[in-house]
Amino acid sequence: MAVRRRQRRGPGGGRALLAAVLLCVWWRAAGERLRYAIPEELGRGSLVGPLARDLGLSADELPARKLRLSEEKQYFTVNEENGNLYVNERLDREEMCGESASCSVSFEALVHNPLNVFHVEVSIEDVNDNSPEFSKAVLDLEIDEWKPPGARFLLETARDADAGSNSLLTYHLTSNPSFSLAMKDSPDGSKPELVLERALDREEQSSFELVLTAVDSGDPAKSGSVQIRVNVTDANDNPPVFAQDHYRVSLREDTPPGSTVLNLSATDADAGTNALITYGFRKMPIKALEKFVVDAESGSITLQEALDFEEARAFSLAVEAKDGGGLVGICKVEVEVLDVNDNAPEITILSLSSPVPEDAPVGTVVALLKLRDRDSGENGQVSCELSGEAALSMVASSGGSYKVVTASALDREQAWEQRVTVVARDRGRPSLWSSRELVLEVSDVNDNAPVFEEAAYSAYVAENNAAGALVLRVQARDADAGANGRVSYWLAGGSAGAAGAAPLVSVEARSGALYAQRSFDYEQCREFAVAVRAQDGGAPARSSTATVRVFVLDRNDNAPRVLWPAAGAAATGEASSPFEVVPRSAEAGYLVAKVVAVDADAGRNAWLSYELVQASEPALFRVGLHSGEVRTARAVSERDAAKQRVVAVVKDHGQPALSATATLHVVLAESLQEALPELSERPAGAEAAAAAAAELQFYLVLALALLSALLVLSVALAVVARLRRAGPPAVLRCLGAQRFSLAGAAFPADFCEGTLPYSYNLCVPPPARAVPEAAWPPPPVPVVPVLSAEELLGGDSCEKPSPSSNVVVGEPPADAAALQVCKASAPSAFKSF
Repeated sequence: MAVRRRQRRGPGGGRALLAAVLLCVWWRAAGERLRYAIPEELGRGSLVGPLARDLGLSADELPARKLRLSEEKQYFTVNEENGNLYVNERLDREEMCGESASCSVSFEALVHNPLNVFHVEVSIEDVNDNSPEFSKAVLDLEIDEWKPPGARFLLETARDADAGSNSLLTYHLTSNPSFSLAMKDSPDGSKPELVLERALDREEQSSFELVLTAVDSGDPAKSGSVQIRVNVTDANDNPPVFAQDHYRVSLREDTPPGSTVLNLSATDADAGTNALITYGFRKMPIKALEKFVVDAESGSITLQEALDFEEARAFSLAVEAKDGGGLVGICKVEVEVLDVNDNAPEITILSLSSPVPEDAPVGTVVALLKLRDRDSGENGQVSCELSGEAALSMVASSGGSYKVVTASALDREQAWEQRVTVVARDRGRPSLWSSRELVLEVSDVNDNAPVFEEAAYSAYVAENNAAGALVLRVQARDADAGANGRVSYWLAGGSAGAAGAAPLVSVEARSGALYAQRSFDYEQCREFAVAVRAQDGGAPARSSTATVRVFVLDRNDNAPRVLWPAAGAAATGEASSPFEVVPRSAEAGYLVAKVVAVDADAGRNAWLSYELVQASEPALFRVGLHSGEVRTARAVSERDAAKQRVVAVVKDHGQPALSATATLHVVLAESLQEALPELSERPAGAEAAAAAAAELQFYLVLALALLSALLVLSVALAVVARLRRAGPPAVLRCLGAQRFSLAGAAFPADFCEGTLPYSYNLCVPPPARAVPEAAWPPPPVPVVPVLSAEELLGGDSCEKPSPSSNVVVGEPPADAAALQVCKASAPSAFKSF
């Protein structure tokens, strides 16, 4: 025979359960919640559903969006390539949810860039993977022989760990004429009963062996069986009876082990051994048997392990009282576990975007937190806040999660990290709290330009420096980090050199050191400026500019240069070397000449002093220390040689001092004619050189004439020959009018740099002695106008000199024309004799 019953599986056991499905189904619920349903016992790697597609993500977006799961236990995994949801480990519904009517796993799916959270629920459908089981392999049952037919004996029910229709059991009993099987409805569900079909006779048969089989409604069906051994005994007609059939007990979860839960008592109307009662638990879940124990003699139920409301909120205990005759009385004890605020809130960081760029806009989500309190009621209600001074705030999200967002602009240069403490607190009494530190690193953005220590730099470098010498080192600092703060230096421009010319300085890109590219010359460039640009390595790069002004310091590297008398002509002893005529009647202090010299240096290096170092008559002449004027130190006497050679040295005030010499030839004569014989005694070599030059000029003219025409050549030869025969002596050629008819005097280009601010007029009379008219009719000497230095130079090339000084040598006779020669400060103002 077979009887179908519905086994209760908790409070919802009365509701019909959905049939187990092999294919995965899903649907989207409100609040971005995805639901999937899969059968239990699927192997690892089995497909749950196309999670990425259901979230609206394409395969191309997956690498950037970084889809991942957030769950305490990794039951599932998501494929990074296609975004499908797969089973990560074997799922056993009975192990996960026990006897609950429904079983599901909830978790969050996180999608980044931007950050979003989706709630996913996977329902675990039951499959018929458990066979019905009895608590004992053999069930002993004692029946009094006097029991009338129709007597019923409650049998043990089988337990099927499956749910839904898979837990609906049908019982079968082996065929026996003395017994049959019936089902008894009770609040706990239908239970099998053994029905006595006919009276027993112990003397005929003292025992029976039956097999009770429980078959579930799964497909395929599974079954379990128990052997029933019926022993026919003498009459024990009163089973034990409890005071109540159902007891309810409430225990706080912090009740210590060893506490008494309930004292049970049952009575038996029989006597003797038939009234001796023992207590015990019937078939119950293992967790209940681990938590509670019943004393076999007293019936006292004791707690042997600590309770945990979060693990189990209630226990159902089945206690039996069995007398000595084998009759059993049963009662049910419902133990309710009361929650105690013994669990602090748990803070889980689902996602942390660190580092975050410092230019992130206000409201950027930087972290996602989830709060959980395993307690219930007010004990499980959690509030969350941030502790600490940071530019962050917290925003509540759905499903008990919170978003940490930027509350104000970030600045890495002020705070390179944001460190806050997340504090979660429940509403229990007393309140429990937990905290977790959140450290957010701020990444650098190139928002700062390099800043020089000084806006303008000054450097002083002595001239004649070595090429490559260090001039100055500039320093710029960038508050950014990494490549954004790595500063390099470049020349941005300035007056360091003309366009196309080689630069005067260079800058080392890393150190900012400026080096001279060549040796500086104070006389060419006294100062220059360059612009140095400091640029960081960011993208885009930022830069700033500083001006470096380099001042070249003078060194005494230029010796004085003598402008008058000309050093070259005096040194070579040429016939055209200058000379001065001093009358023998000159008194002490007579101005002979002025040594004119310049120095290209500046400052003390250009201050010149004059000294007399050599003279034919040392006591006859003296030189002005600062003016360079050569004057007679005493009156000229007749004993003094007619020709005097005076050598003066010009020194500057540099360290070390540099010098140059000037040689002056002086002729002591009352007039120019008187000085001519002294001049004619010059070495023959000079006169021969002059004759050779004249002859060369003659032949050049002759060659040009030959090329013109033969007639012109004949005439030219005749004219030249006549001129050579009729001309005056060569020694008197210097008295020709041409010598003194030049218009103006020639001055060196740098006359303005000399130290002679005066002009001198020299008047020389003709000789007093008579000259035969036939031998030498001297032509009239033209009068040269007395001009100042300003008039000779055009009036604007120099500053206006002070009034000119005129020196008259001797008194010219009344019948002779006076010869006036204007001598300014340059040697080219005179023509040599």
